[in-house]
Amino acid sequence: DCLGMAGGDGSQALVASVAADSDLPFVCISAGTRNHFALDLGLDRADPSTGLVAFTDGVERRIDHATVGDRLFVNNVSLGVYATIVQEEGYRDAKLETSKTLLPELLGRQQEPFDLQFTTPDGSAVDGALLILVSNNPYVLGPRLDVSQRRSLTTGRLGVFAVNARSGAEAAALMAREGLGIGARDPHIHQFETAEFVVESRSGRAFCGVDGEALDLATPLEFRIHPGRLRIRVPRDSEQRLRLALDAAY
Repeated sequence: DCLGMAGGDGSQALVASVAADSDLPFVCISAGTRNHFALDLGLDRADPSTGLVAFTDGVERRIDHATVGDRLFVNNVSLGVYATIVQEEGYRDAKLETSKTLLPELLGRQQEPFDLQFTTPDGSAVDGALLILVSNNPYVLGPRLDVSQRRSLTTGRLGVFAVNARSGAEAAALMAREGLGIGARDPHIHQFETAEFVVESRSGRAFCGVDGEALDLATPLEFRIHPGRLRIRVPRDSEQRLRLALDAAY
């Protein structure tokens, strides 16, 4: 009558998909490297054992999940530079270090945008992006994408953040300005919420990081949000812990 998983975000998503299909409550035990899903549920990532109480004395909530094609994700799907990082050998053993080392280098040496196209909600066509991040509920973006967090998992909306520029160096400068909050909002930075989103490529394929798992998927990539589709059991103090974490971070 309940299904749980001790592991990282990618494993959480795979088991959560079984729970959602079976309409079973799901328990997340944060035993992976980054545990973004556990963070946004208000779980204690430093002590995974505290999550076990959800099996016997937890509270049930309904939260959103998202899909790319028929694959469920609980956090986000990255394309472009981040997706390239995920493909790198050694990423799974040292995710944070690999991201810190490779992101500036990859942005700097990327001479041309990736083969990625999408249309914004206002009808603007974007051809060529250095990075695209599609999330299950919008992130409150921090100074780096890897320290961003979601205030809610029940908005019924995808969050989309994308950067298109003529070169990686230009994209890095745009992201730095955006992170510092200086200057007028640049038209090459796209941030919006939507219920559905499509990414295309002329090659018919795209590297993706789906909750940190490296995949090579056929395009077009069709993203959808599924409001209240996932039953989740969490410790009773999780909502208070989440509020405190958000207040401290933002």
